[in-house]
Amino acid sequence: MSIKSNEEDGNQTEPITFILLDFNNEDLQVLFSVLFLPIYLVTMAGNILIILLVVNNQHLHTPMYFFLGNLSCLETCYSSAIMPRMLVSFLTGDRTISVHGCFLYFFGFLAATECYFLAVMSYDRYLATCRPLHYVMLMDGRICIMLIAGSWISGSLGISIIIFLVSQLRFCGPNKINHFFCDLTPVIRLSCDKTDLVEMTAFIISSIGTLPPLLITISSYVGIIKNIIRIPSTTGKQKAFSTCSSHLTVVACFYGSLMIVYVLPNMSSLSDLKKLFSLFYTLLTPLVNPIIYSLRNKEVKDAAKKTFKTLTALASQYECLQKQVINVIN
Repeated sequence: MSIKSNEEDGNQTEPITFILLDFNNEDLQVLFSVLFLPIYLVTMAGNILIILLVVNNQHLHTPMYFFLGNLSCLETCYSSAIMPRMLVSFLTGDRTISVHGCFLYFFGFLAATECYFLAVMSYDRYLATCRPLHYVMLMDGRICIMLIAGSWISGSLGISIIIFLVSQLRFCGPNKINHFFCDLTPVIRLSCDKTDLVEMTAFIISSIGTLPPLLITISSYVGIIKNIIRIPSTTGKQKAFSTCSSHLTVVACFYGSLMIVYVLPNMSSLSDLKKLFSLFYTLLTPLVNPIIYSLRNKEVKDAAKKTFKTLTALASQYECLQKQVINVIN
């Protein structure tokens, strides 16, 4: 990754660092600095717990939980890419970041990968609900691995192309990024080169990475809802609608916040609003996904209870062994 020199531009010099502006409201910064650390810790704990439960419990080795485990892994990466640097900025006041560090800070591939994951998970639920007799054949282990690998690779390839193009731009003027992390659009605006090609490429790749998965997700849930309506039992229908509505809430918050941040026109009056809504897909979505998709499930709750009992038993055995060793020494 390289940045072009500006020696030919006379007295213009290349900025060594970017400065993140965070929120203009100091009260908001204080509030967020108090809230973000516990939210980050809870997010990491919840997602890591899901990963451990899926890996260590044989009865959770199914396509649905395989996808949920990967989603939790993604959310862990998501939070770790954004929150630590943001917390340091809020708590210490150090808002500087190197140019190359800013490029490495781009996490767009995680957002694109999450779009693919949500589409895969909704299609998985569609097959399980609407085509249960063919589910095992249509969603075997090989297909699951291909879907997940394809999601990770597709998300990574798209952002790699964009980062390469952005890294060829020159940054010779203002170096203040009107955001609390190095998002793509604010960084491109600081370039002193023509950015039409980069912006068009980013738009095309972003559209490919979001619109098809969104259509698949919506189509899958439309099919699921149609199938739920045909359920004769009122109790079963209410339970199914409750689960479906929870999933749709997560999808709506994620895609809705993305559209507000990236589709609304770039106006100074909307900058703080966009920053606020960017918290939905960078902070709240990783927090609520484990709760909505996993921790409400009876199988996951049973696996968690079993795991905690095992850990408690191991702790008791260790304590007894420690006492025996002390008695022998004495």
